[in-house]
Amino acid sequence: MGMRLRILSLLVWVILFAGRLPAADPTGPYPPSGEPETDTIPQRLRFSAYGAVNYYAFDWETLPDKRNAFDPERLNAYMYYTFSPKIELKTEVEFEHGGTGVTMDFDPLEEFGEFEQEVEKGGEVVLEQINLLFRFHPWLNLRVGRMRIYTGNAANHDEPAEYFTAYRSEVENTILPLGWYETGLELSGDIPLAKDREFPHLSYKAYLISGLDNSAFNSANWIRRGYQTRFETINADNLACALRLDYVFGDENEIGVTGYLGNTTGNRPKKDFTAPAWVGFGDLHFSMDHFPWRMRAYGMMGYLQNSEALSAANRNLSNNLNVKRTPVGEAAAGAYIEAAYDLLHLFNPKTGQRFYCFSRVEYYDSMFRTQGNVTNNPRYERSVLNLGFNYLPLHNIVFKTHYAWRKLGSGEHENTFTAGMGFDF
Repeated sequence: MGMRLRILSLLVWVILFAGRLPAADPTGPYPPSGEPETDTIPQRLRFSAYGAVNYYAFDWETLPDKRNAFDPERLNAYMYYTFSPKIELKTEVEFEHGGTGVTMDFDPLEEFGEFEQEVEKGGEVVLEQINLLFRFHPWLNLRVGRMRIYTGNAANHDEPAEYFTAYRSEVENTILPLGWYETGLELSGDIPLAKDREFPHLSYKAYLISGLDNSAFNSANWIRRGYQTRFETINADNLACALRLDYVFGDENEIGVTGYLGNTTGNRPKKDFTAPAWVGFGDLHFSMDHFPWRMRAYGMMGYLQNSEALSAANRNLSNNLNVKRTPVGEAAAGAYIEAAYDLLHLFNPKTGQRFYCFSRVEYYDSMFRTQGNVTNNPRYERSVLNLGFNYLPLHNIVFKTHYAWRKLGSGEHENTFTAGMGFDF
């Protein structure tokens, strides 16, 4: 009840502040008088997009027969519509892997409750974002709706030319939701630290959002698959909060922290597990673009409450739920550091093209610590060395290739060669 009252109070606050924003007359010129007139719908619309296609060649001791593959990984298309100088709509539609999509529905009227699958999302087209942004001040903005959650480096550097490997870092890509979208509220803003200069400044984002579903937590991916995407609607019996704070000292240059906290039991498809299972994690992230160098670093640590009891409950889940049902660790941890240098700068400093040579070293363990009788499987402790190249004929087109040597705690190796291309506009 207390949480619902706080949410209601926050919504009232939103309505009151929204009433103070300058309104745009839909029949008259836009923006209001005193600003350049742009009174047609096309002038209020903006579009952007990015995409990537990759090739993978696998040499894995864990899966000797794993097939090489082409992957039309994604095409993300954004549309922005400006209602007034201080109110903007943002949408994002994602096309993934060229496959078919399946949604699930839970029918509680069956004797034991049944999970039903329906093929509805042909082509795996997903509405990732639909939200409204209210700009009150440079240091105070409010976003309402379904939105991206910004943790670590991957969310801030998600376009193909902004990360070096064909896929985002394994630490962020394996044990935490990547491309993380939730529904709720976001407060954000920039606080200047120098008079009459953009940099340096403090940047923050604070979230009250839908929480995770712990029925999909597992050994290999910790909480990553708890991001609710399997059902038509998102359970919201448990909400979560998150905070990101960055010291920004230049364009694409920042160092900061992120924290996340939320109970995950209330969002299970069935009420078959009642013990609290709070998830909390924090990260330290760093990014620097100082041509011809680019550097990134990241570290995280996370904790899951009652992981032994949760592991026992998940072993009894229905096969139709399409989850792994493997034990989940009490704690997960990971870190990486990467650096890149533009080799063309050595021969022609004035060229607009780029040819980066890069290396990234990663370590992560989705079962860093286990509870009770849950076995700490060494296979889920992973170390990775990546070496490769990125060629950018234009700033928004990239061709990339790299080789990844992955060593598991069990002593097995998983080596992968990857080549791909990406773009944004």
